[in-house]
Amino acid sequence: MKMIEAIIRETQFEQVKKALEEIGCTSMTVSDVKGRGEQKGITQQYRGSEYVIDMLPKIKIEVVVRDSALEKVIETLCSSARTGVIGDGKIFVIPLEQVIRVRTGERGEEVI
Repeated sequence: MKMIEAIIRETQFEQVKKALEEIGCTSMTVSDVKGRGEQKGITQQYRGSEYVIDMLPKIKIEVVVRDSALEKVIETLCSSARTGVIGDGKIFVIPLEQVIRVRTGERGEEVI
């Protein structure tokens, strides 16, 4: 089992959610986060003054998948989140040792 953490643009979230649902990946945790990558934020102008926004709002999606579904989920995330512009985000894959359903105490892939 793996946990996938995807940091994406806020504007791409609905498209990503729909694409994941289409491949049968409906369980997810979603958080509003802020961050920055290599571009170190953006510079904007307001009423003639420049200002820097160095922590940009993003969405973090966490999904737990079986090893057999990993590549399909990554491919779906990449294709649905991609705009082609710097700042599209990152995907992190983390191995999971156990998953436990709190309500019943069940363990393993059956509870995904």
